[in-house]
Amino acid sequence: MNRNQGISWLAGFTNNIMSLSPVNIILIGLVLVILGVVLPFFMVLHVIQSTFFLNFISYGASTAGLMLGIIGASQYARLKKK
Repeated sequence: MNRNQGISWLAGFTNNIMSLSPVNIILIGLVLVILGVVLPFFMVLHVIQSTFFLNFISYGASTAGLMLGIIGASQYARLKKK
């Protein structure tokens, strides 16, 4: 896989996310943020075992959810402004 092919999947994913309605993007972001909170909570309670991979997934879900929420909110505000 050359460099251009490696970046092209990201552009396709971004176009698919941007084709969703702003409310759907906000809801996906909300689910990811909740996942990013619930996973560490279960790790602290020792319901699930804390691993580096699970910690990384939790952090990534929380960060991605926050970013999607911000993107969805900005699209929603721009849509309602028109």
